[in-house]
Amino acid sequence: MTLESRPAAPRWRRVAGWVLTSAAAVLVYLALIVPDAVARPPKGTATESAFLRLPIEVIIGAAVLLALPRRWRRPVAALLGLGLGVVVVLKIVNMGFRTVLGRRFNPVLDWPLFHDGFNALVETDGRGKAIGAVIGAVALSLIVLALCTLAVLRLTRLTARYPGPARRTLVGLTAVWVALAISGLTWFPSAPVASDTSADLLKSTVKQVPAALRDQRKFAAQAAADPYRKVPPQEMLTGLRGKDVVIGVVESYGRSSLTKPNMRAIVDPQLAVDAKKLEAAGFAAKSGWLTSSTFSGGSWLAHATLQSGLWIDNTQRYRQLTASNRVTITSAFHDAGWRTVGMEPGNTVAWPEASFYKYDEVWDSRNLGYQGPRFGWSRMPDQYTFKKFQDNVYAKKTGPLMAEITMTSSHEPWTPIPRMLDWDQVGDGSVYRSMTQGFEPRSTLWTSGERTQVQYAKSIAYSVDALISWAQKYGDKDLVVVMFGDHQPMPLVSGYTNASHDIPITIIAHDREVLDRLSGWNWADGLKPGADTPVWPMSEFRDKFFAAYGSRTATAMAQPH
Repeated sequence: MTLESRPAAPRWRRVAGWVLTSAAAVLVYLALIVPDAVARPPKGTATESAFLRLPIEVIIGAAVLLALPRRWRRPVAALLGLGLGVVVVLKIVNMGFRTVLGRRFNPVLDWPLFHDGFNALVETDGRGKAIGAVIGAVALSLIVLALCTLAVLRLTRLTARYPGPARRTLVGLTAVWVALAISGLTWFPSAPVASDTSADLLKSTVKQVPAALRDQRKFAAQAAADPYRKVPPQEMLTGLRGKDVVIGVVESYGRSSLTKPNMRAIVDPQLAVDAKKLEAAGFAAKSGWLTSSTFSGGSWLAHATLQSGLWIDNTQRYRQLTASNRVTITSAFHDAGWRTVGMEPGNTVAWPEASFYKYDEVWDSRNLGYQGPRFGWSRMPDQYTFKKFQDNVYAKKTGPLMAEITMTSSHEPWTPIPRMLDWDQVGDGSVYRSMTQGFEPRSTLWTSGERTQVQYAKSIAYSVDALISWAQKYGDKDLVVVMFGDHQPMPLVSGYTNASHDIPITIIAHDREVLDRLSGWNWADGLKPGADTPVWPMSEFRDKFFAAYGSRTATAMAQPH
């Protein structure tokens, strides 16, 4: 049968074919122009305008395919389709990272965070749902890769069938793109009509590989250049000799909790009440701001930054640090004769880094004896953690003590939230069982940013009050407390645009001489820093702390020569 005598395809098949071709074109177009961030266009800009763009990637891809010999078109088209699928998957991953961590995914450094995210989901939603989420994510990725590959192959067949019109269309689109690029026409910032969004995303992603290698070498040099390594331990921390120092880390305690009106309305009154508690017990406080090395998650990175005096913002740097002999705040106390204790209620397995920090003793969820219910991610309320610290550590101290206590009650999802009890009621935690009833689940809470902010603020108020109430009831005249937030909460709470990385930090002491040593810091009196209080990078705190509380000899020896 000749080509001319071949019967025409049924009308429904021709219609279905054009529908599939149109769908393929729409899929490729959207895959290229949809950004990797979930955001609304600026006020006064139509949402539809975000999709009225001309991607350069279509022009380049079509030009390459039209220039190739026929036998190479299909395999190259398949590779381009697969590459487009990778771009779409990368955009989806970036959307998730921006939503949770406020930044893009780093393909070199961020792979361990998927494991941490899985563990967090297990802690909050159970292993079954976490495994289901992983299966769903893998299936979605495979579907995206397949659909994008099939779409590009279908459009390639169309251009091969009509090469003349395809070339003329390509020339016209090229002229239009160049004209739009020269004119600089844009619907809103970072959304030019002449789009190269996907190409720019791939370019920036690829550039992260050599950047990570350079950072590895740079950080190794920074970690090795430690001015306090040569200072004798007896010269360190002389201003705190005879004091018991407790570092309280308030999970997700960020600047937003003290500046956004709806959250301030909850946190400020609690700080005022706690300030009166401290005053009645003879304590005073000074507060400042630090800029955290992380945002919304990665608490261990912030802990390491404050402790080491180095900017630890990724897993690679963290591993390099913990494999070094860098002096940390905890190791300095240990070497100077303090007993060092870590209270880590969120840890469920052994913590190898404890030896790097030089903790003499670590308490975690395995040996704290908690018999009550979970509160979201948090395995136990902060008041319970402090009560066990009091009973097992503070009340039994026989010499100077330094402890870091991680508070987890303000960890997302901020539902349910415990409430304070009389300290004698805490017991083994069974008393908390009734407190987990009647709270809104995360699945509905997180659909409302305002309700989530309120719950977050309540959790911060609880965590801060647990620490201050413990200090009021059990603290003696030799107690010094350093309270700080590790990072801001997720963008749903702190904001998707212009949210700072700042966190509050407070030093509390009964002995006024301890606070007098901070006179040059220009910190605000009380539990809340002011709007004009200085903001330091978190990595500067270690050296400033050592300079304030070390001997003059230590300060002189640590100065560069």
